[in-house]
Amino acid sequence: MTTATTTTGTQVPDLYPTRGTTEVLTPRQDPVVWGAPDAPGPITPADLGAYERDGFLAIDQLIDEDEVAVYRNELNRLVSDPEIRADERSIVEPKSKEIRSVFEVHKISDVFARLVRDERVVGRARQILGSDVYVHQSRINVKPGFGASGFYWHSDFETWHAEDGLPRMRTVSVSIALTENYETNGGLMIMPGSHKTFLGCAGATPKDNYKKSLQMQDAGTPSDEALTAMASEHGIKLFTGKAGSATWFDCNCMHGSGDNITPFPRSNVFIVFNSVENAAVEPFAAPVRRPEFIGARDFTPVK
Repeated sequence: MTTATTTTGTQVPDLYPTRGTTEVLTPRQDPVVWGAPDAPGPITPADLGAYERDGFLAIDQLIDEDEVAVYRNELNRLVSDPEIRADERSIVEPKSKEIRSVFEVHKISDVFARLVRDERVVGRARQILGSDVYVHQSRINVKPGFGASGFYWHSDFETWHAEDGLPRMRTVSVSIALTENYETNGGLMIMPGSHKTFLGCAGATPKDNYKKSLQMQDAGTPSDEALTAMASEHGIKLFTGKAGSATWFDCNCMHGSGDNITPFPRSNVFIVFNSVENAAVEPFAAPVRRPEFIGARDFTPVK
């Protein structure tokens, strides 16, 4: 078994091998819900059970219309700011040259920093992960109409393990819709139950892979055969909902999104919480770490 190294020199075993010569399926070695089923928090025991089973939890209205307007205005302000566009934390669409994502928004925006600390948000993360949490990654995603590209099928944990050095599956993401998610405008798709098996992908990680992968996934992409088998076993769930709805999903869910060729934009804020007990070590399958605005090295708990 291979290992990775902590900042103090301790060796950490690699429970989820990936980026080798062939694809490898590994049964999940970690809990899905780390907290006690009856632990206090905003998620009911029944919903925690559904999250354990499916790997996701959809909420019809996490934030109200007035709050949506505040966050959408802040998103628009950020993507129209020339200084933000020039910042390395902004990812630009290859074809349209429009901003696709802005990373580390909880550090560059007081508005989104408050959202991260909102108990409706961080409280659910603590309840699922059973500990204090820090922000491993935050970003706003902008998918305007008429051709914004999607993102191919992948497990976030595969990348975060291989390239950021997250040792265990103790990480949860929330996607909060700031525009309506229709069936047609490139919404999030997840394979329910796929979080119970880790798919280690084939192919070595190029240096500075993040510069390409944030625009189009390549390294860490499952094969068509593996995706066909997983979709046949688990099916595919497409998420729709009004602005203000949210989807919480486990780090190992197989998910993706299609292009948006409709006139209707799809924008969201995306926050990744990791347990403070699962701090990143050196990458398990990459020559260098990704930048800290993509994979945080500040493990300070959200308070």
